[in-house]
Amino acid sequence: MSYFARVENSVVQDVISAEQSFIDTQAGIWIQTSYNTRGGIHYGPDGKPDGGIALRANFAGIGYTYDSVNDVFYGPQPYPSWIIKGPTWIWEAPVPYPTDGQRYKWDEATKSWVAL
Repeated sequence: MSYFARVENSVVQDVISAEQSFIDTQAGIWIQTSYNTRGGIHYGPDGKPDGGIALRANFAGIGYTYDSVNDVFYGPQPYPSWIIKGPTWIWEAPVPYPTDGQRYKWDEATKSWVAL
C-alpha cells in the first residue's frame, strides 16, 4: 500500500493509505506521498537516512500545500517572517536557531529566538 493526498486548490484535504487501483476509482486529484520522506530525505524503518527516493520533499498532511510547479508538499507557514525553499521545503526562521544547548521559542514581534 501507498499513501495518497487528496488536493483541492493546492491544499491537502485528506491523506489515506490505499492501493493505486482504489485511488484510480476516486474523484478528485490524488497525489502519492511518502510516509518516510521528510525535508527532502528518505528515512528507513530505523529512522535514519537510507538513500531511498525522497518523494515530493515531505509527507503530506491535512492543511499542507502541494506545489505543482516544484512537485512538493510543505506544511503551513508557522510565522509570517519565515521562508521556505528547496531542497528541504521546510520553513526556516530568518535567524538560525541558537546552538548553545538551551531551549528557545520564536518571537515574531522581534524576529528573534527568546530563551525559555
